[in-house]
Amino acid sequence: MKVNFDNTEINFEVLKNRAYNYRWAEVADGVIPLTAADSDFPCAKEIQEAVIKYIKDGYFCYTPKEGLPSFKEAISEYLHEIKKLSISPDNILPIDSVARGMYIIAEAFLSEGDEAIILDPVDYLFGLSVDRVKGKQVLWSIDANTGKLDIAGLEKLITKKTKMLCLCAPHNPVGRVYTREELTAIADIVVKHDLIVMNDEIWSDIIYPESEFISIGSINEEIAKRTITTHGFSKTYGLAGLRIGYIACPTKEIYEKILKMSDCLSTAGGITSISQIAGETALRECRYWLKDFLNHLTSQRDYALDFMKSEMKDITCIKPESTYLLFPNISAYNKTAEELQEYLLKEEKLAIIAGSVKFFGPGAKDHMRICFATSKDNLAEGLRRFKNGMDKIR
Repeated sequence: MKVNFDNTEINFEVLKNRAYNYRWAEVADGVIPLTAADSDFPCAKEIQEAVIKYIKDGYFCYTPKEGLPSFKEAISEYLHEIKKLSISPDNILPIDSVARGMYIIAEAFLSEGDEAIILDPVDYLFGLSVDRVKGKQVLWSIDANTGKLDIAGLEKLITKKTKMLCLCAPHNPVGRVYTREELTAIADIVVKHDLIVMNDEIWSDIIYPESEFISIGSINEEIAKRTITTHGFSKTYGLAGLRIGYIACPTKEIYEKILKMSDCLSTAGGITSISQIAGETALRECRYWLKDFLNHLTSQRDYALDFMKSEMKDITCIKPESTYLLFPNISAYNKTAEELQEYLLKEEKLAIIAGSVKFFGPGAKDHMRICFATSKDNLAEGLRRFKNGMDKIR
């Protein structure tokens, strides 16, 4: 069964009422939001049907504090088959989003004054998780124009206070998928200095045909023992509102620390039953949907890059190997990204995200982030407005 990803599949009326976080429900009528990393398409039919079937009985009881066994088993099987990670279901903790997973990992392994190395630019949640425990962020450069990692500079950042390396794999917002050589070099440094890896793999199912995703935990046994991976279902299956994530721990000792900090045992933390039903269904029944979604995204990415190359000569943009995000450089226009964001919204009714320190760190300067997880028609009109606004400025 082939899934269509065009305008006919998007219910814009529903999005205007439900799609928050800088999206349709938060912009004025007529504005196209290519903003938050969230899809405009409905989730797979199997997920819809599984949730409806579950709620029809009318019971919403407490679930096992450490998650539904069948969901944990499905995650373990997925990690083994796709990521080449051997993690027991007993060492997997379902939680309410990757963001929560990052917070829990930081709370379990960082203390006040500890240093954590964070890529720059990168999604702001890494910094927030370190700040939450009064740790110190140490920025490690990734070139926003080329995606090149400063491997040689990584070890120079490590001090006696360094406890953790925070890895965004694949990278948001640049869209890099790291090579085996890069991951091996990182792993060697991490093991040498006895660090923990907070490994965010939220984008690891959105990989374009020319790239291969390798999980750092699969490089060798030494790095596997110190890598804590958090993953979720919002980007891959369009389930952001269900808040589905998990933390995969390499050892029982690490799992117990994570469990303690999660508040799941007291029921103050945890994940809903409905979310787990949806997550398990996605893993077991919706691979075909993901395949078709990736085909659509590949076409969207290539169309957007070709458009900017031919129609917007002053724009440069790295070709993302993952994510459904573009991160073009707008330095030629002699305006800050924040100024351009405001201008495009007001004059062209186009909402995109500025590469600001607030969201991505200082390394995002002179960049904008554009989400293309929408229809071809919607993307084409958004890019037309982008070009029109930038032409007026020039």
